[in-house]
Amino acid sequence: MHVNIEPKYMSSSYIFSSESVGEGHPDKVADTISDAVLDACLTQDKFSRVACETYVKSNIAIVGGEITTRAKLDFVKIAREAIREIGYVNDDDVFHADKVFVNVIVTQQSPDIAQGVDAKKAKGKRTAKQGAGDQGLMFGYACNETPELMPAPIMFAHRLGRELTKIRKSGKVPWLRPDAKSQVSVVYENGKPVAISNVVISTQHAADVQHGEIEKFCIKNVIEKVLPARLINKKTEFLINPTGRFVVGGPQGDTGLTGRKIIVDTYGGWGRHGGGAFSGKDPTKVDRSAAYMGRWVAKNVVAAGLATHCEVQFAYAIGHPDPVSVHVDTFGTSKVAAAKIIKAINKVFSFQPADIIDQLDLRRPIYSKTTNYGHFGKKDKDLTWESTNKVEALLKVI
Repeated sequence: MHVNIEPKYMSSSYIFSSESVGEGHPDKVADTISDAVLDACLTQDKFSRVACETYVKSNIAIVGGEITTRAKLDFVKIAREAIREIGYVNDDDVFHADKVFVNVIVTQQSPDIAQGVDAKKAKGKRTAKQGAGDQGLMFGYACNETPELMPAPIMFAHRLGRELTKIRKSGKVPWLRPDAKSQVSVVYENGKPVAISNVVISTQHAADVQHGEIEKFCIKNVIEKVLPARLINKKTEFLINPTGRFVVGGPQGDTGLTGRKIIVDTYGGWGRHGGGAFSGKDPTKVDRSAAYMGRWVAKNVVAAGLATHCEVQFAYAIGHPDPVSVHVDTFGTSKVAAAKIIKAINKVFSFQPADIIDQLDLRRPIYSKTTNYGHFGKKDKDLTWESTNKVEALLKVI
């Protein structure tokens, strides 16, 4: 393992932007259905192997993938309930919870993959331990910019989307529709956020509402309510539905696929990303579980005061129990010697896939809580990777 102590922040002033999307965005519709299928499997069989992919377009949803489980599932019902919860129930919705055609194309997990994951011997497999479900690299990240120990731009963008959805589901603003996107550009000086230069909100709406009303509502009831007033000034630009009209949205207006919003799901482009998606995957898939592990490690390092910024990378080989590499980068912000951080991380955490699942208690139907507004930075006791319960253990080793 290596800790990089070269400084990341070479420029004293810059702008960094991150986006978020609402629950009704086509890609998030697909993610929501896939995670609903996963949770339904884990509710009945915690050892389910699930890789569920969903495609949505117009009035069609295709649920596919590889699922090995003892659970008895009604895929059509699961999909409809997920779509209904999102809010596609309006009379003018082409993509409607009760009218969508749901096609199911699901097979069992490949036996060749299964033998690599199973905790038992197999011909050609070097070990009887549980191996990773695939090869790949995963990243975890944390920083001290926000109370959630997340980068400010992505957390601000999530706040906008979450508030917009809260208002829409309350029914108080009947012209709001499910599809929405947000984006926040933050001004940094000497590595610290000092202002917001630009805010973008695009929200789907009913045909009979005027653009001026939408703009006024979003600025007053969403932006000014959830973004820090100290970061907004006279130079801050607000772009609300900048095309002028957003009536046709959701799967009617665009295709949706599971796993296409991986930057929204993680750190908004601030921390690096290995490319693997999360939604629809059970915890034997290290794309998901090791990314959660990385976040847990990085967050505890920052919470312990060992660094103000921390990124952890893992790499795995399919069927192999140990990561082929573990890398830690503190971007020149570490408060103690690199060797001490390395020693503490290795002492406190285990990175084998089976141990990750046990340490974070991942065989539970908790994944629908992660689907929207980021998998990280939420206050929910079920999301164990957000816990800072290893701070004392790290400091003790240090």
